[in-house]
Amino acid sequence: MAVLLIRVGPGLAARPAPAKTIDRGGAVAYMACMALRSILIHPDPRLKKRADPVRAIDDDLRRLADDMLETMYDAPGIGLAAPQVGSNARLLVMDCIKDKDAAPRPMVLLNPAIEWTSDEDSTYEEGCLSIPDQFADVTRPAEVDVSWMGLDGQQHRERFSGLWATCVQHEIDHLNGRLFIDYLTPLKRQLITRKMVKLKREQARETTA
Repeated sequence: MAVLLIRVGPGLAARPAPAKTIDRGGAVAYMACMALRSILIHPDPRLKKRADPVRAIDDDLRRLADDMLETMYDAPGIGLAAPQVGSNARLLVMDCIKDKDAAPRPMVLLNPAIEWTSDEDSTYEEGCLSIPDQFADVTRPAEVDVSWMGLDGQQHRERFSGLWATCVQHEIDHLNGRLFIDYLTPLKRQLITRKMVKLKREQARETTA
């Protein structure tokens, strides 16, 4: 069994320096000014809504993508979907490069769709920035073909495997209003939800103190 840490310790996803180029596969065009966005914590009804397709690429959307990558790297994590920061755009970002000495690959996927899945499955221990410090084994197809539109406005398609495959499926689930705990038994899901409710209450008390 491999381990997927959607919420990870420092060094899993190398944080790139800002640039103004578009990487292959429709990766992000970095802007000089990026901002951290608040990540919604489960339970939150916005995390259960199906995201709306992106119809046009404008400055607001580019800014959202930039901010999401900045937020993902800061968390730190390897994937983040727009609903997790309160946007209903069908958009996700990810970078599953583990080696801190390797070149990062920040990716922005607009309107991603799974076109093919392998018969072979793989099981990873998944976590989520919207469900902090909670992890569970989830079984998914080991390989997937995904199509999407990049920030360059072009259509792309790629086969993902390993950690990349699990991450992109996890994030597309977010765009469909599904969390990794939805794959668990009702009892396990309820236990994790109770912990998150308690966490949010504690955070609310700290905010008002």
